[in-house]
Amino acid sequence: MKNMQIVFEYHDVSTSKRLEQLAKEKLDKLGAKYDMVIRADVFFKEENTTSDETGKICNIRLSLPGPRLFAEASHDDFESSIAESVNDLERQLRKRKEKMKDY
Repeated sequence: MKNMQIVFEYHDVSTSKRLEQLAKEKLDKLGAKYDMVIRADVFFKEENTTSDETGKICNIRLSLPGPRLFAEASHDDFESSIAESVNDLERQLRKRKEKMKDY
């Protein structure tokens, strides 16, 4: 199994090995299930929001054959944002795979 390339970027957030490890584990699982994924770009950013439940944002962009997939989530902690983004991407990948079967 080839490993997908994972690139991390931070905007107004200090780098975190722990967050990278968490995201990498989830993305590796996704990559194992969907080997068409070539690369993941993970963006962490913090936003001042009026709500306590948002502000820690995780964007993930997946590169694979065809249009790129993208997901973004904002929660009060990055762990939840990572989880939601990865779940969203998994749904999109499932749809894409089903479409590919139809050809």
